[in-house]
Amino acid sequence: MDSYQIGDRRPLASRSWKISERIARWLARRGATPNAISIAGMFCGIAAGIMFFETSRVSHLWIFWLGGAVLVQLRLLANLYDGMVAVLRQVASPVGELFNEIPDRVSDAGTLIGFGYAAGSDPLLGFVATIFAIFLAYLRAQGKVAGAHQEFCGPMAKQQRMATVTLTAIACAIIPNATEWQVPMFALWLIIAGCIITVVRRLQRISATLRHR
Repeated sequence: MDSYQIGDRRPLASRSWKISERIARWLARRGATPNAISIAGMFCGIAAGIMFFETSRVSHLWIFWLGGAVLVQLRLLANLYDGMVAVLRQVASPVGELFNEIPDRVSDAGTLIGFGYAAGSDPLLGFVATIFAIFLAYLRAQGKVAGAHQEFCGPMAKQQRMATVTLTAIACAIIPNATEWQVPMFALWLIIAGCIITVVRRLQRISATLRHR
């Protein structure tokens, strides 16, 4: 096992929070592995998409909207703690990068596609948002392969996409007629538009880095 390089991870201010550090230490002491945490996060992302899908089929929508919102945040917490636990335990699996990236892409797809099938949404937009989310990750990885550093800039990186989904789900749970006003559909349009801007920004930054080198 090799020492884990914290610089390989997405920069997150929440890593320095005391509560985050305590939870990460608690997980590390109990033998939680980074790969297992990544897989758990993937299942949360898929389950969130199922919750959103169910809003189009049941009468008690608010339960599923809130459940989906909670699962999206659990997915993000798993993304936070897999890296923190790896650093605390000072180990990196030979397949750690695969476990870091592939579950994230499955989570994005599961959540956004499910969100597209939610009440007041549009399945096509869910698939389009998923394509852009995966393309952004590809662009980031391709930049690294080409010789630039990994580019995590927004305005619609993973955290912003999931924040948009979470806030929309909460709004649909507590605001009457939010789904009839097609608030989820407009949220997907926002995600897609933000992803397009993010694609342009990342391409510009990666190109500038490569030209300087």
